[in-house]
Amino acid sequence: MNPHAVPPASLQGMFRSLWVHRQLIARMSQREIIGRYRGSTLGLVWSFLTPLFMLAIYTFVFSVVFKARWGTGEESRTEFAVILFAGLVVHALFAEVINRAPGLVLDNVNYVKKVVFPLEILPVIQLVAATFHGLVSVVVLLVAKFFLTGSVPVTAVFFPIVILPLLILIMGLSWGLASLGVFARDVGQTIGLITSVMLFMSPVFFPIQSLPDFLQPWMQLNPLTFIIEQMREVLVWGRQPQWFGLLVYGLLALAVAWLGFAWFQKTRKGFADVL
Repeated sequence: MNPHAVPPASLQGMFRSLWVHRQLIARMSQREIIGRYRGSTLGLVWSFLTPLFMLAIYTFVFSVVFKARWGTGEESRTEFAVILFAGLVVHALFAEVINRAPGLVLDNVNYVKKVVFPLEILPVIQLVAATFHGLVSVVVLLVAKFFLTGSVPVTAVFFPIVILPLLILIMGLSWGLASLGVFARDVGQTIGLITSVMLFMSPVFFPIQSLPDFLQPWMQLNPLTFIIEQMREVLVWGRQPQWFGLLVYGLLALAVAWLGFAWFQKTRKGFADVL
């Protein structure tokens, strides 16, 4: 890599960077995943035990203590925990990457100053690691669905198509926030508050249909709302997703990804001056 070359900021340059550095991304993502559990006795087993334990807690609290139902009349009380967990998986994936994005460059100053390193892959590495843990949670969800209902929806095969647009959106936002976090250190604190608000402003704990009609369009402005609903369609209800909606969401997410990548590439030369 030529350190004096102008970093590519085009859409083609974004895909080319991801492809050229795919092996480095894979190795560093693996290190990130394994490093989270380094020193523990069970190691990667915790990535399975943690969502399993959380799902068990949700099942007990909402099914036994609160005797909650989703409100559609189609599900048992125990299924409420699975429905809830499907929404929490989406938010957890989003929040884990977005909350860490503003500090990515700040936490890797040595890559900025000492060596020639493709800084643009840092958010991608975090996204891959978070996606791995999200996939483990989805496996736990499907196992719970099987034990509760005796079957897993065939439409679960559409899950990768449903989650892909969100991953693209997260990647774009992460590039933008990673750059902003260098120049404005308060961004990290602000983002934590925003993602917390988004948890309660998305249909994680309640169906969007339970809101008054005039509030439902505002809830749809939350980028998590559509994906959470489509996740439940394919993983819980056994229905096909809204294909046209996913296409539109995917195109918008791609535009955000390109803008985030372009912003990151345009501002990266100033990182060393600030750090």
